[in-house]
Amino acid sequence: MDKIILEMRGITKTFPGVKALNDVSFKVRQGEIHALVGENGAGKSTLMKVLSGVYPAGTFDGEILFDGEARRFGKISDSEHLGIIIIHQELALVPLLSIAENIFLGNEIAERGVINWQQTFARTQELLDKVGLKEPPSALINDIGVGKQQLVEIAKALSKKVRLLILDEPTASLNEKDSDALLELLMEFRRQGMTSIIISHKLNEIRKVADQITILRDGGTVGTLDCHKEEISEDTIIKGMVGRDMEDRYPPRDVPIGETILEVKNWNVYHQNHRDRKFLHDVAFHVRAGEVVGIAGLMGAGRTETAMSIFGRSWGHKITGDVLMHGKPVDVGTIPKAIEAGLAYVTEDRKHLGLVLINNIKDNTTLANLDGVSSMGVIDEHKEGKIATDYRTKLRIRSHSIYQETVNLSGGNQQKVVLSKWLFTNPEVLILDEPTRGIDVGAKYEIYSIINQLAAEGKGILMISSEMPELLGTCDRIYVMNEGRIVAELSKQEASQESIMRAIMRSGEKH
Repeated sequence: MDKIILEMRGITKTFPGVKALNDVSFKVRQGEIHALVGENGAGKSTLMKVLSGVYPAGTFDGEILFDGEARRFGKISDSEHLGIIIIHQELALVPLLSIAENIFLGNEIAERGVINWQQTFARTQELLDKVGLKEPPSALINDIGVGKQQLVEIAKALSKKVRLLILDEPTASLNEKDSDALLELLMEFRRQGMTSIIISHKLNEIRKVADQITILRDGGTVGTLDCHKEEISEDTIIKGMVGRDMEDRYPPRDVPIGETILEVKNWNVYHQNHRDRKFLHDVAFHVRAGEVVGIAGLMGAGRTETAMSIFGRSWGHKITGDVLMHGKPVDVGTIPKAIEAGLAYVTEDRKHLGLVLINNIKDNTTLANLDGVSSMGVIDEHKEGKIATDYRTKLRIRSHSIYQETVNLSGGNQQKVVLSKWLFTNPEVLILDEPTRGIDVGAKYEIYSIINQLAAEGKGILMISSEMPELLGTCDRIYVMNEGRIVAELSKQEASQESIMRAIMRSGEKH
């Protein structure tokens, strides 16, 4: 593992108004798993796009050496020709095509323009066996889960004779079981001599698999840690990422809890697609002023479906039950009615459902409350700009201006824009679905601080998270869900990872 397969020297990349990379250098050895960590906006994804040819030679300064030779990649296919394959956080699969069609899309097994389907399916089966995916090559991408889709992307990389596999946040959307399976696969590839670069905010996963960890901060290289020389703690990595010790990952909150704002009773919902299947069963909970209430549960437990069905019936059908605000029934039958009742919902999928990515910060901030910036159907652009500027300042959104497109923001800053959009509707209860998914530890702290401030203003917060330490560190009470039911309610003192899992397991035995 002493041979250097990749070296990037003095990489500098500038966008209008911002230097994304500043003299970044690092080395990757043959047959290792090399982790790249840093806060959102530190330059990790930009660096990998430089390496893979997404940003072609000539658009950046510095040098790329692969196998000891200087390389100039004009496009992605140039790097792929050498076996450098990148799998982006947003999977590049065509939902209505089969696994086989996706794997060989643009790289078809064909003679004289005619695809040899027998060879295509046979070769696909070999690749699926390598990555441990049991689905048939004919299965549609639309019909398999995100974890399996990630394996299809890796199989696609293997079909191109990958030598250096780059994975950008590969487990961000996966549950714990699928994440563990993917990490085991990477370690198996390492045993076979393959080299990998992994970008991830999940430091426990990084520590589990990485041989080397390179830390980026503000577009520059902080340094590289050798995991074989010493035990690398999460605190050491965090200090390198944020430039300071983080004694407490969860800011303290001492807010008096007031009267009940939101109450949900006897909430029953049938499945969105399987319309004869009851999915949520007699769900009941309440949220008080100044209180942060968590919902814990495994993937598929019904947490997101509960939130979406309450927020304007945006999921499910044959919905029955009562929603009360301050003890009085309210109509939440449509999203505008739910907003009017005082609810807001920050989706777990900010890129597809939370933001219009091609629009700027200003337009996204006011999108859910255009009445607040218009008169007689005409938007007051001066007022809109002032409001967007105020939220940009209040939530510390890092951008060159309110006119920056949200697609060019880091994940943490995109999440703050989504929060701005819903805060501008002036909700009494804010439902947060995976509010820190895919963002770094520094940005997480800022999101937690915003949550605390909202609680201090007397708002009720309902928070869904798959990260148990996050729920335990931020919530006053936690409801546990399993198989579409609330199976436990735990106070802050009662809640622990063990008590939450115990509640899930016990309920599974009953149903």
